[in-house]
Formats: sequence, C-alpha cells, structure tokens
Amino acid sequence: MSIRTTQKTVDPVDEVLPAPRLIVLGLQHLFIMYAGAVAVPIIVGAALGLGKTDIAILINADLLVSGIATIIQSVGISKILGVRLPVVAGATFTVLNPMIIIATQYGTKPGADGHIKGLQVVYGAMLIAGVFALIIAKPFSMLVRFFPPLVTGTVIAVIGLSLIGADASLITGKNPTTLPFGGNGAGITITDKAEGFTATTKAGSQVVVQNGDYGKVSHILLAGLVVLVIVLISRFFKGFIGQIAVLLGVIVGTLVAWPMGLLDFSSVGSADWAGVSEPFHFGPPQFAAAAIVSMCIVMLVTYTESTADMLAVSEMVDRPLSTNDVARGLATDGLSAVLAGFMNSFPDTAYAENVGLVEITKIKSRWVVAVCGGFLVLLGLIPKMGELVAALPGPVIGGAGTVMFAMVTAVGIRTLAKVSFVDNQNLLIIAVSLSIGLLPVIAPDFYRNFPDGFQTIFGSAITSTVIVVFVLNLIFNEFGAGGKGRENDLTGAAVDAGAISNQPEDGEPLRPFDEDDGVRR
Repeated sequence: MSIRTTQKTVDPVDEVLPAPRLIVLGLQHLFIMYAGAVAVPIIVGAALGLGKTDIAILINADLLVSGIATIIQSVGISKILGVRLPVVAGATFTVLNPMIIIATQYGTKPGADGHIKGLQVVYGAMLIAGVFALIIAKPFSMLVRFFPPLVTGTVIAVIGLSLIGADASLITGKNPTTLPFGGNGAGITITDKAEGFTATTKAGSQVVVQNGDYGKVSHILLAGLVVLVIVLISRFFKGFIGQIAVLLGVIVGTLVAWPMGLLDFSSVGSADWAGVSEPFHFGPPQFAAAAIVSMCIVMLVTYTESTADMLAVSEMVDRPLSTNDVARGLATDGLSAVLAGFMNSFPDTAYAENVGLVEITKIKSRWVVAVCGGFLVLLGLIPKMGELVAALPGPVIGGAGTVMFAMVTAVGIRTLAKVSFVDNQNLLIIAVSLSIGLLPVIAPDFYRNFPDGFQTIFGSAITSTVIVVFVLNLIFNEFGAGGKGRENDLTGAAVDAGAISNQPEDGEPLRPFDEDDGVRR
C-alpha cells in the first residue's frame, strides 16, 4: 500500500521570500520610487516659497503616509482595505497644480507666510476629498467594465511617457531659466551663487539664469552607465542577481559618482534621528467649496490612474481582480488623502515606476513591497535616514528611473496589443487621446491663457488623457455600434461569439466542471 502526499503550492503573490531577499528586493523598490515620492513635496514647497524646515516636514509626512498606504495595499486589512498585490503607493503628481493654485489663490500675501492660509484651505479640501473618495470607492470599482484594454493601455502608456521628463531633469540638473529685466539701468551685473550665474543687463533685456552643471556630458554618461549595467545584468544573469539588476545599477552608479564629487552627505549629519510631523502643522483646516471640488476631481483622476496600474499588476502576476479587490485598493488611496489632510502630506496612488520594476524582475511577492513600505515608514520617522537616501546622485536615480518609466509605457503598449482595430475607430481614439494628453508635456504653457480651473484639469497629461480616452471609448464603443461595450476587448468579443466566461458578475472565478459527478471544482 502506498501513501501519496500532496504539497499545497503557494501562489507567487503570497510567497514570503527569505529575509535577506525580502530586504534587498524591498530596498530596490524603495530606491526606484524615492525620487518621485519626494519630488512632489519639494515642488510644492518651492512653488509656495516655503522654508527648508517646512519642506522637510512635508517630505517626512509624505514618506510616512506613503509607507502606511504601501503596507496596507500589499498586506491588506480584513475585507476593508488593500488590493493585496505588489503595489507601491506614493504621492500622486496629479495633485501638484491644484495644490499650488489653491494655496496661491487663498493665500493672504505672497511668500511663505501668505501661503500658510492657502495651505489650510488645501488640507481642508483634502480631508473632504478623502472622505468623498472613501465613499465612492465601491461604486467606482463597479465601473471597471468601462476600463477595457483600450482605456487602461492608453492611460498607462501616457503615465510612463509623461513622467520620463521628471527623471531626465534629475540627470541634466535644473533647466536654464529666462528672466525679464525691467529696470532702467544699463550694465548692471547680476550674480547669484546659488544658481551659479552672472549676467550683465540692459533696460528691457532678458537675463538667462544658466545652471553651470546643466546637461553636463559626464552626468549624462553616468546615467547611461546605470542603464547599461541594468541591461547587461538582465541579459547575462539569471535568478536573484538578475532580479536586482536595477539595485546593482544604482550601486555601481553611486560608486562611480563618488570620485566625480556628486555625493554630498553634509545634510545627513544635521538631520534629526527622530521626528514626526505634527498634525495640522500649518494651522487648522479651512474649507472652501471651489477648493473641495478641485480636490474631489483630483481623487477621481487618481482613482483612474490607480485602477489602470492595479489592472496592469494584476495581469503581470496572473491574479485577476474582482470589483471588491479594486474597491479595497481604491479605498486605500482615499484613506491616504484623509491621512494627508491631517499629517500635511499628499494623496497616494499606485506608483508606475514600481509597476515597471515588477515587470522587469518578475518578482510577484506582495511581501517584498510590504518591506518597502516598512522602509518608507522608517524614513518618515527617522529624518536622518531620509537624508541619506536623498543624497544619492540625481543622474544615478534619473538613469534607473527613466528605464522604469519607459517600462511602464511598454506595459501600456503591450496592453494595447489586446485591442481589436478591425471595423472600429480605436486607432482614432488612441491618437486623439495621446495628442491631447501629451500637449502639456511638450508645451507646458499651452493652456496659459485659459481659466485656472481648465488649467488644473487639462494641464496634467494624465488627467487630460483619462478624460479624453474614457469619453471617446464611451461614445464609440459603449453607446455606439449597437451599444456593445466589449468590442475592443478580445475576451468580450469571444463571449459575444458564444464563448462561456469564467468570470461571473460577483467577481469570484468559477471552478472547473467535473463531468463525472456534475460538480464544479
């Protein structure tokens, strides 16, 4: 008599890797997303003229809330929160323009002190928008049928394309700026050591503020070296070494940057060992109807962005999402907005660069991302660690990040490969969406003469693309062609032709049918 034993196979998404691998792979996710995570508070702080102390508070709060949201997304909380996929949450770039416009509009006077009042309105609106987002998470998730590959593929592709420029600026440095000179004097010499420029003016002329390090060949070559290391390791190494190609590229690039004088750890010594952003640091929240509406629109766009990214990750790890899964993931974004309103932070979304990293490494474990979330919480609670990571050279992070954003675009293109282009207008939908969506990237001042509300929406590549591709898909594919809403989805086309779907309305996949006893397994 023989006894046969079976061992239950662990889903790769739920697999808990050995501790050393978890730590290394978690750090890789951290390094890839860090530059994007801190870019949002830095840009907002600089635009509003905040001091270094206030900007540091924004950064620490941002990292803390991002870490909490990432842990919830990957681990989950009961049946309430978390998509339970390898999804890293970070501050959404969609919030940049609305925050700056609201803070400026409601500020009592120019400068940091004046914008304090404006920030109170910003965070009041964010609190209400977060609650609004929590309420609509479930209803919004039921709209997934309106996000076929045509919509998600276009949105994902534009997310990657629009963000490549952010990493390019890390490589080249600050872009030269042209300033008008309105004085009456001629031959006046203007010197700014911080910007590294000297210029002699004349009445009515313009001064070009030139960053001396902008576009240095050595910096661009350093970024190219990082890309080359990533490509070579991915090509010639398999297993664990191949999976950490991006991290190794960052390490090699940092070592090369050392003798180039690009490493500056001076801020690490002056940073505190511990610090928590106090709630409502800029004062009690204030509420304004226009600001609240603007922030609610931001959350709708963030939900669309996160939905596209979650569906992309779901496909990568081969774990289909039900509407409840999507709802839990979106609710986590809503919670992050509520926390942001209290903690002086920013709403979070699924980070596209980490989606690209999942595709490159083929590591599907959500616990790797949970470790990344733990590191983010530590960085938010220990400013000294945050400064240490921030000291990594821009060209190094920019080189690795550019590959990740481009990988996101590639994922979008792969998603679009599932779209049928026969006897429909799907090519036109993609073309119009890309043209309108990329206008703000190519020409940032394109809508400068339009109302602020219009600029807030269509001044963002992601927001404008989401609106255009969603509406055009409804017009051409949902409400047109006989009202069929699945003609651009190959699976939907198969169902229409008589195939049986394995995905019922409640989101739970059906088990295979056993003809012997007539029971589904």
